[in-house]
Amino acid sequence: MTKLMQTTSLTALLLLLSGCNNLNNNLNAPVKPKIDETIEVIDNSSLKSISDMTSIAFEWKKVDDVRVTGYNFYRANMHKDGRRLKLIESVNNKYTTHFVDKELEPDTKYVYQISSKTADDTESNTTDAYITQTLPRIVPVSFVQALSDLPNRIKIIWRPHPDLRVAYYKIEKFNTTLNEWNTEKKIKGRLESEYIDDGLDNNETFKYRVTAYTFEDVSTKPSEAVTAKTKALPNGVQNLSATNNEPKKIILSWEPSVTNDIIKYEIHRSAIKTFGFKRIKEVNNSTFAFVDQIDEDGKEYYYKVVAVDKDNLKSSSKTDPIKGISLNQPAKPTITLAQIQNSQAILNWTSPDNRAISYNIYKKTMISFFESKTEKFTNIRDLRFVDNNIISGVEYKYSIQANDTYGLMSEKTDEASLILPKIPLKK
Repeated sequence: MTKLMQTTSLTALLLLLSGCNNLNNNLNAPVKPKIDETIEVIDNSSLKSISDMTSIAFEWKKVDDVRVTGYNFYRANMHKDGRRLKLIESVNNKYTTHFVDKELEPDTKYVYQISSKTADDTESNTTDAYITQTLPRIVPVSFVQALSDLPNRIKIIWRPHPDLRVAYYKIEKFNTTLNEWNTEKKIKGRLESEYIDDGLDNNETFKYRVTAYTFEDVSTKPSEAVTAKTKALPNGVQNLSATNNEPKKIILSWEPSVTNDIIKYEIHRSAIKTFGFKRIKEVNNSTFAFVDQIDEDGKEYYYKVVAVDKDNLKSSSKTDPIKGISLNQPAKPTITLAQIQNSQAILNWTSPDNRAISYNIYKKTMISFFESKTEKFTNIRDLRFVDNNIISGVEYKYSIQANDTYGLMSEKTDEASLILPKIPLKK
C-alpha cells in the first residue's frame, strides 16, 4: 500500500489538524511538525491490530534508530473526517510496541499513520495508511414482551442476551407528554430478564423498550417497542336499593358486578350523603343483600357497595349513594274528647296514620303536688277509653300511645287533666 501522504502533504495536514507538542504530549497547542526523512519509520509489515466495538489495539516492531525516543499516532474517522488525520497519541518510549486507541465509535472505519519521533520533536515520515474498523454493535435484545391486565403495574420480560459482553439493561418508557423516551430502570446482570413497573394508574396504556449495554457502556440498538395496558377497575354492583319501611333495620340489595373475578363486596355507610363513608361490612361474591341493624327509629343512612376483584382492585367509589331509612315510630294519636260523664272519665282519639293496631293508656293519679301514681292499660283496640275507677276531687292525667304491628310505639300525647267534682253535702 502506498503512503497516504508524503512529507509535504503530511506537514500541511498537521498544520491544520495536529494538536500536540511531541515532547510534553500536550494535545492542545497546534504546532508545525518537523520532518526528518532520515529517521527510521516503523516497518509497515510489522503493524497489526485487533478490534473491539469501541477500541482498537495495535502492535508493531520497534525501530532500531538510536535517535528515536517514541512514536506519534495519527488518526481519522473515515465516516466523518475522510482522510484528514490528527495526532491522537504520543508514545514516549521507543521500546513500547503496543497501543490501544479507546472510546471509538462502533462499526466505524478509521485510518491510522504512525511516525517515529526524536527527543527534539522531530518526526520521521509516517507509515503507509493503515485502515481498520471497529466491530459492530451487538444485536438488540430479542423477544421483549409487556404483560397487560396486571393491577397498577406492567411486567416487562425479555430473553437474556447471549453475548457475554452484556453487563446490564436499560428499560425505557415513552413519555407521551414530552414525546420522548425516558430511562425507567437500570437492570444489572446479563441473565436478568424481567422488570415490573408498578404504581401505575388503572386502565392506562404504556410503551416500553429494552437496550443492552456492555461492560464498556456500549449500547445495542433499542429493542422493538412493546405496549401493555394496566388492569381496569372492576365494574360496580347494579340496581342497589335500600329499604325505608323495616323496623330497627335497613335492608340493602343489589345485583352482582358483571366483572368475572369479583371475590367480595364491601358495604360503606355514612350519615351524610357527600362524605364520611366507612366500611361496615364485607360479604362474599355470592351474597347480594345485607341487613344493617339499627337501634333508632327513623334513622337515615347513605350506602355504597364496592366490588373487589381477586387483585384487590375496587370498583369506583365515585358513585351516587343510596339512602335507606329505618321505619319511624307510628304517628302520635290526637285526643278528640277528654271529659267527665256520669262519674266516669271518657277519652276519645283518632290516629293520623293507619299503622296503629292497639293503644296504651297512661293514667296518672295525683296523690299530692309532688307525688303521683301511674297505671298503664295496654292492648286497647278501640278509639275510646272509659275509666269508671275514679274518685271525686282527685286529679287524673291521661295520655295515649299508639302501637304498630312491629311493636314500635309512638310518642305519648300531651296529658289531658280530668277531675271528678266533689258532691257538696246537703245542709
